[in-house]
Amino acid sequence: MAKAETNSKTALIAELNGLLADHFALYTKTKNFHWHVKGPRFRDLHLLFDEHAVEIRDQIDVIGERVRKQGGETLTSIGFIAKHTKIKDQDSTTLSPDDMITELRDDNQKVVDRLKAMKDLAEQAGDNATDGLLDDWTDMAEERVWFLSSFLG
Repeated sequence: MAKAETNSKTALIAELNGLLADHFALYTKTKNFHWHVKGPRFRDLHLLFDEHAVEIRDQIDVIGERVRKQGGETLTSIGFIAKHTKIKDQDSTTLSPDDMITELRDDNQKVVDRLKAMKDLAEQAGDNATDGLLDDWTDMAEERVWFLSSFLG
C-alpha cells in the first residue's frame, strides 16, 4: 500500500471513530430529550425523538465494524467518546421543547458536516464501501435535520 493511501486510511479510521463517538453521544442526548420532553407537543416529540434515537443507535454497530474492517481499533470507553465527539453534553432535564429541538437539529447538522467531510477521505483511502455508506448516513442525518427544523416552523 502506498504511503499516501496508508495515511488516508489512518485518517479515515480516525474520522470513523469520531463519527462513532458522535453517534453514541447523540443517541444519549436524543434519549434524554425523549424521556424529559414536556408540554402540548409531548406525544409527537416523544415519538420523534425515539424514532431518531433508534435510527442513530442502529448505525453504531455498522460504523464500528467499518473501523474494524479497515484494520483499525474502535473506541473503548466513555472517555474516548467524550474526547472525540463534536456533540456537547446536555444534562438539563428542564429544557423547553423548542430548545431540545434546536439542539438536536444543530447536533445532527454537525454529523452531516462530518459525514460530508469524510467523503474525500474514503475516496483517497480507496474504501468504496465506506464511501457508499457515507451517502446513506448523510441522507439519514439530513432527514433528521429536516424533521427537527419542521417543528420550529
